[in-house]
Amino acid sequence: MDLVDTRWDGIEPGSLVIVPVGSTEQHGLHLPFDTDTLIAEAVARGVAEQMPPGGTVLAPSIAYGASGEHQDFPGTASIGTEALTAVLIELGRSIGTWADRTVFVNGHGGNLEALTAAVDRLRFEGRDVDWVPCVPPGGDAHAGRAETSLLLHLHPSRVMPDRAAAGPVDHIEALLPELRERGVRAVSPNGVLGDPRGASAAEGRHLLERMVAEAARRIRREPQGRG
Repeated sequence: MDLVDTRWDGIEPGSLVIVPVGSTEQHGLHLPFDTDTLIAEAVARGVAEQMPPGGTVLAPSIAYGASGEHQDFPGTASIGTEALTAVLIELGRSIGTWADRTVFVNGHGGNLEALTAAVDRLRFEGRDVDWVPCVPPGGDAHAGRAETSLLLHLHPSRVMPDRAAAGPVDHIEALLPELRERGVRAVSPNGVLGDPRGASAAEGRHLLERMVAEAARRIRREPQGRG
């Protein structure tokens, strides 16, 4: 059930609460600023639909993340790691007063430090909290073919294919040192890390199915190779 569409007397004891975590940051000239949030929401909803009925609650998204590496692009709105950590901790504490378990579904790599710190803190306090990534299998780093395919499947009207252009196609590990030191714009003037050309809605549907299946497996705490 969607938290925003229910009422307090409809929350069942022992609920699992799934919280999408995204960002508001540039995604090249062809994808919207909320790309990461839209993908996290889609994965979270897909997972919620696979859980047993009645005991799973889909919470509203956290739409601002730690996106400092994109700050040289106008429109990027980042709250940074420290603030995001605090938000996640306080949200986990609040949800933990009425739900048995909270899982954050993360759509932006820059949020990892905050998620790890927040989950560690909440677990130290005795709460059942976890986070799972939603990373397209085999996808490029940012605003490339994978994310473009996902958006063509989820929100085709919000994609501008005529503005899609490739950026550096190097593996993210090769780009990380300069990215961390100087930001995305230093290595990619158009804000793309990868090549969106060839993206399709069909590929996006396939990627989403795989991402949902993997996230659901992790949330069910199944070992690798099952689910």
